[in-house]
Amino acid sequence: MATRKTTVPKRRKPRHAYRLLIKLAESEPTIWRLVSVPGNFTIAELDRVIQAAMGWTNSHLHLFTIGESQYGVPDEDWIDDLPVLPGGEFTLDEVLTPAVKHFTYEYDFGDCWQHEVSVQERVVADEERNGWPMCLAGANACPPEDVGGITGYGEFLHAISDPAHEEHDAMWRWWGGPFDPRGFDINSTNRDIRMWLMTSP
Repeated sequence: MATRKTTVPKRRKPRHAYRLLIKLAESEPTIWRLVSVPGNFTIAELDRVIQAAMGWTNSHLHLFTIGESQYGVPDEDWIDDLPVLPGGEFTLDEVLTPAVKHFTYEYDFGDCWQHEVSVQERVVADEERNGWPMCLAGANACPPEDVGGITGYGEFLHAISDPAHEEHDAMWRWWGGPFDPRGFDINSTNRDIRMWLMTSP
């Protein structure tokens, strides 16, 4: 029987694995993913897992707000009361203490895609079962990049689903064909996560 080849680079063993429920705020019906991520992954790596699970293309900046801290890519030219800590320097085991039940993740500061993340479960890590990131469940398609946030996405769906809409042909060309807002495939989602793992340094 074939054995699973690990693609996770050598690092400190995780103490826990975290089951996270990610919901795209204000989406209706709710666009959501349930993922499992080992605790030795950094906040920056969690960003990439969320990107792959949701269907985003990592084309824009992001920001996590966890407790009283923010994590992302620090910008010395951006002055804020709350400094942005480098996400690549903090692991989930360090940041997601038992007191953390919820946190937020924002992607693309222009479209302002807000994600509500809840910690569903915090279990002892087992490299044979949860030692790598994976998507466990989900529903509904990720919106297209640069569609204009939740409001723009609603307008896009209205136009592309109605052949009589004045913007239908333009949206059809822009997207490249039909769009299924309920489309979600857990197999391709986990394939995208594995592809990122295999290509990450």
